[in-house]
Amino acid sequence: MQLNWRAISGPALTTATALVAFLVDRHLFPLPNPAPLFVCIVALAASISGIASGMASAVIAVASSALFFLTHRATPGYDMSDLARMLLLAATAGATALITGLLRQKWVDTLAWEKKHHATAERLSAALDQVDIGIVLLDSDTRAEFINRAFRDYFKLSDEQADSKPPFIALMYHGRDTGAWQLPEDELSTFIAKRTEMIRAGDSTPINLNLAGGEVLRFICTALPDGGRMLSYTPVTDLVRHSDDPGSADYYRALRGTHRSLARHLGAAE
Repeated sequence: MQLNWRAISGPALTTATALVAFLVDRHLFPLPNPAPLFVCIVALAASISGIASGMASAVIAVASSALFFLTHRATPGYDMSDLARMLLLAATAGATALITGLLRQKWVDTLAWEKKHHATAERLSAALDQVDIGIVLLDSDTRAEFINRAFRDYFKLSDEQADSKPPFIALMYHGRDTGAWQLPEDELSTFIAKRTEMIRAGDSTPINLNLAGGEVLRFICTALPDGGRMLSYTPVTDLVRHSDDPGSADYYRALRGTHRSLARHLGAAE
């Protein structure tokens, strides 16, 4: 059977302190009553091992103080001041053990809850990385707190960029810079502005987003109770593309190339 050293450390320390105080007081020099030191040890015992250890230490402290008072009297027995001081010590030590023990238990429960919550969040994050729906969680300032694997793949977002918690507007500009959208360049600024305003307003109207690679994502913004947003990008290519004009993708790519060429020529002219 293993001894619980944490549980017996408080009572053992209280007993050792009392013995040392008796020996020093008897053989070396007079000592004042070590009651304040006992209260500190009771608090330490309760913080290490809980209420039971603290209360045991408090009982030893009160008994030791009673003996200490007795050895400092010229006549046997106790007077009213001695009894009052012992009652005060008993109340103080008991209250210290109770309060400290309760605070320790609350801290232990909070730590266990946080550990469980963290483990749940880790499992949820791992699960969201397995689905083909792009998921982005924004805080109340529209900064990305979580970006799953599907979104990173759809928009060619590196892990370093995703883990830096970028604002939503930065994700939109990243999509523009990488040519993710199947839109002519002169429409991209308006597109980004509308999507950003939609996010801030919490507009949950579904929108189909055509990507340059041919995929179609159904975008939905969900407002969260804490002021954040959950953005979902569901692949619906098979549901939408069958009715599209097959030449549309080439058309938009040609427009993008034309605008880039024009921008290069204008830059050279300047």
